[in-house]
Amino acid sequence: MEHSFVSALLLMFLMADPLGNIPIFISSLKSVPEHRRSRVVIRECVIAALILCIFAFGGKAFLDALGLSQAALSMGGGLIVLLMAIRMVFPSKEGVFGEAPGGEPFIVPLAVPAIAGPSTLATILLLVGSDPDRIPEWLLVVVLTCAISAAILVFAERVQKIVGERTTAAFERLMGLILATMAVQMFLTGITQFIQTTLKGAI
Repeated sequence: MEHSFVSALLLMFLMADPLGNIPIFISSLKSVPEHRRSRVVIRECVIAALILCIFAFGGKAFLDALGLSQAALSMGGGLIVLLMAIRMVFPSKEGVFGEAPGGEPFIVPLAVPAIAGPSTLATILLLVGSDPDRIPEWLLVVVLTCAISAAILVFAERVQKIVGERTTAAFERLMGLILATMAVQMFLTGITQFIQTTLKGAI
């Protein structure tokens, strides 16, 4: 599946799921002084961006070392995206990562796995694997995604108070439905690539 810059940004944004992470961030930052919360959020988003960028640069070598084909990557990525979509449409009461430990969070659980989790890491590997020559674009996608996430999460408490918990949950489910459609397309693309590769080998 060939991704445009806009579709890649949308996919990465949906996988990062900053709106879905609002309750996680609010819970994790309860014990942090109010004047430090914005700094902590920005710091964690920067760390997440660095981790994703490292995966972008090392993604091709990583795939080659594992001997993964483009078809396998596309189908595997589609399954991960589908699981993420199901989590968004049918969220659990205790949240994805459970209750955050006390004290000021550092890297875990906000940078990893809330933002730079399995879904976003798999997405950047998928993008790099689909077109390694466009790494600068994929890096920009990562930076923009983390910047948008930071902007949303800095005002997480205000956003939740303004729109309400029900509206936030409804919007997250809507994004989950869109993500599920993209996951099916990714899986179908992988199957098509597998069939084409098999037919070429047979000829």
